[in-house]
Amino acid sequence: MNVWQQFVQDPVIFISFSGLALVIGLCLFYAGYFLYKTSHNE
Repeated sequence: MNVWQQFVQDPVIFISFSGLALVIGLCLFYAGYFLYKTSHNE
């Protein structure tokens, strides 16, 4: 069984990696937001 089929068919793996992707995405967003706000403060 290849990795993609196992990822799609197993809900535990799918939810775990989806949650991890969401958390990493939020971290990247807030890091960029913080850097933008600190470089553009008055």
